[in-house]
Amino acid sequence: MAITKNTQYGNINIAIEAIASLAGGVVSECYGVVGMASQKIFKDGLAELLKMENYSKGVVVRQNEDHLELDLYIIVSHGVKISEVVSEVQKRVKYALERSLELDFNVINVYVQGVKVIK
Repeated sequence: MAITKNTQYGNINIAIEAIASLAGGVVSECYGVVGMASQKIFKDGLAELLKMENYSKGVVVRQNEDHLELDLYIIVSHGVKISEVVSEVQKRVKYALERSLELDFNVINVYVQGVKVIK
Protein backbone atom coordinates (compact mmCIF):
# COMPACT_ATOMS: atom_id res chain seq x y z
CA MET A 1 0.00 0.00 0.00
CA ALA A 2 1.20 3.50 -0.75
CA ILE A 3 0.05 7.02 -0.04
CA THR A 4 -0.54 9.06 -3.16
CA LYS A 5 0.03 12.79 -3.33
CA ASN A 6 -0.95 14.85 -6.36
CA THR A 7 1.19 17.82 -7.42
CA GLN A 8 1.20 20.08 -10.44
CA TYR A 9 3.99 17.97 -11.95
CA GLY A 10 2.33 14.59 -11.43
CA ASN A 11 1.66 11.97 -8.77
CA ILE A 12 3.94 10.97 -5.91
CA ASN A 13 3.59 7.55 -4.28
CA ILE A 14 5.09 7.16 -0.80
CA ALA A 15 5.41 3.61 0.50
CA ILE A 16 4.21 2.84 4.01
CA GLU A 17 7.59 1.23 4.71
CA ALA A 18 9.31 4.53 3.86
CA ILE A 19 7.11 6.40 6.34
CA ALA A 20 7.74 3.70 8.96
CA SER A 21 11.50 3.84 8.42
CA LEU A 22 11.56 7.62 8.70
CA ALA A 23 9.39 7.60 11.84
CA GLY A 24 11.50 4.83 13.40
CA GLY A 25 14.70 6.76 12.80
CA VAL A 26 13.25 9.84 14.48
CA VAL A 27 11.95 7.81 17.42
CA SER A 28 15.28 6.06 17.99
CA GLU A 29 16.99 9.46 18.37
CA CYS A 30 14.63 10.64 21.12
CA TYR A 31 15.89 10.83 24.70
CA GLY A 32 14.68 7.97 26.87
CA VAL A 33 13.79 5.64 24.00
CA VAL A 34 15.73 2.38 23.88
CA GLY A 35 14.24 1.34 20.56
CA MET A 36 11.22 0.33 18.56
CA ALA A 37 9.15 -2.70 19.56
CA SER A 38 6.98 -5.04 17.58
CA GLN A 39 3.29 -4.32 17.76
CA LYS A 40 2.69 -7.95 18.69
CA ILE A 41 4.03 -8.83 22.14
CA PHE A 42 5.27 -12.38 22.65
CA LYS A 43 3.04 -14.85 24.48
CA ASP A 44 4.99 -14.45 27.73
CA GLY A 45 4.69 -10.66 27.63
CA LEU A 46 8.23 -9.78 26.53
CA ALA A 47 8.74 -7.03 23.98
CA GLU A 48 11.24 -7.49 21.18
CA LEU A 49 13.65 -4.71 20.20
CA LEU A 50 13.61 -4.12 16.46
CA LYS A 51 16.60 -3.38 14.29
CA MET A 52 16.59 -0.47 11.82
CA GLU A 53 15.51 -2.60 8.86
CA ASN A 54 12.43 -3.85 10.77
CA TYR A 55 10.99 -0.51 11.95
CA SER A 56 7.88 -1.09 9.85
CA LYS A 57 6.83 -3.81 12.33
CA GLY A 58 6.66 -1.19 15.07
CA VAL A 59 4.84 1.49 13.09
CA VAL A 60 1.27 1.37 11.80
CA VAL A 61 0.11 4.01 9.30
CA ARG A 62 -3.60 4.48 8.60
CA GLN A 63 -4.99 6.82 5.98
CA ASN A 64 -8.35 8.55 6.44
CA GLU A 65 -10.01 10.92 4.00
CA ASP A 66 -8.06 14.06 4.84
CA HIS A 67 -5.35 13.00 7.28
CA LEU A 68 -3.03 10.22 8.39
CA GLU A 69 -2.83 8.39 11.71
CA LEU A 70 0.33 6.82 13.08
CA ASP A 71 0.79 4.21 15.82
CA LEU A 72 4.28 3.85 17.29
CA TYR A 73 5.36 0.97 19.54
CA ILE A 74 8.41 1.77 21.64
CA ILE A 75 10.53 0.56 24.55
CA VAL A 76 11.69 3.21 27.02
CA SER A 77 14.65 3.36 29.35
CA HIS A 78 14.21 2.67 33.06
CA GLY A 79 14.24 5.77 35.24
CA VAL A 80 12.83 8.30 32.81
CA LYS A 81 9.46 10.01 33.03
CA ILE A 82 7.40 8.05 30.52
CA SER A 83 4.85 10.80 29.89
CA GLU A 84 7.61 13.25 28.94
CA VAL A 85 9.29 10.74 26.64
CA VAL A 86 6.00 9.96 24.89
CA SER A 87 5.17 13.65 24.49
CA GLU A 88 8.59 14.36 23.01
CA VAL A 89 8.28 11.40 20.62
CA GLN A 90 4.90 12.65 19.40
CA LYS A 91 6.19 16.18 18.81
CA ARG A 92 9.39 15.17 17.04
CA VAL A 93 7.78 12.54 14.81
CA LYS A 94 4.95 14.87 13.80
CA TYR A 95 7.39 17.67 12.98
CA ALA A 96 9.81 15.46 11.03
CA LEU A 97 7.15 13.67 8.99
CA GLU A 98 5.13 16.76 8.16
CA ARG A 99 8.23 18.71 7.20
CA SER A 100 9.83 16.04 5.02
CA LEU A 101 6.71 14.47 3.46
CA GLU A 102 4.37 17.49 3.45
CA LEU A 103 1.52 15.27 4.66
CA ASP A 104 -0.90 16.03 7.50
CA PHE A 105 -0.59 13.69 10.51
CA ASN A 106 -3.43 14.48 12.91
CA VAL A 107 -3.07 11.53 15.29
CA ILE A 108 0.18 10.04 16.57
CA ASN A 109 -0.43 7.30 19.13
CA VAL A 110 2.52 6.01 21.15
CA TYR A 111 2.31 2.63 22.86
CA VAL A 112 5.00 1.80 25.41
CA GLN A 113 5.60 -1.94 25.06
CA GLY A 114 8.23 -2.22 27.78
CA VAL A 115 10.82 -0.64 30.04
CA LYS A 116 14.45 -1.71 29.77
CA VAL A 117 17.27 -1.23 32.25
CA ILE A 118 20.44 0.04 30.58
CA LYS A 119 23.69 -0.65 32.40
